[in-house]
Amino acid sequence: MSTTDKPLVNRIAASGLITLKLEEFFPEAEIAKLDLKGYLFRELLLKEKDFREAMAAHDWEQYEGKILLVYCSTDAILPMWAFMLVASYAAPYAKDVFQGEEKDYFQAYYTKTLAELEVEKYRDERIIIKGCTDNRPIPANAYVELTKRLRPVAKSIMFGEPCSTVPIYKRPK
Repeated sequence: MSTTDKPLVNRIAASGLITLKLEEFFPEAEIAKLDLKGYLFRELLLKEKDFREAMAAHDWEQYEGKILLVYCSTDAILPMWAFMLVASYAAPYAKDVFQGEEKDYFQAYYTKTLAELEVEKYRDERIIIKGCTDNRPIPANAYVELTKRLRPVAKSIMFGEPCSTVPIYKRPK
């Protein structure tokens, strides 16, 4: 049998490497944003009576099943209760309510999600944390969090693609 007659073998698939893709943990719900600057007097001052009336009249149903990010894009100093009031109105509709912008939400989301990851199933495994994503904004802290969680159980951790990895951790023998 010549070398050209041998069947092709996918050595990467046969290697026993486990590839983890952080984009698979990405939240499924649509993200909606609520900028509070439009509810402020001259986009700078919060007038309690006006703000409360505006929040009571706001269409909260539009956030049904969505992740609502609440923030203020001006340099206004808002009392904490303003965000709390928004959360009290939005909570019955939104899947999640978060005070901050998208970047902040994804950092907090991945920290929480990866803290809940059952890592024991990766004990003594060789893990690749996939480097490229499908254009989803995976924050850098997600890679750090996943590495921290896997290190106590994994045999080795690599970063990149199965065909080209960068070693991150290897348990001493």
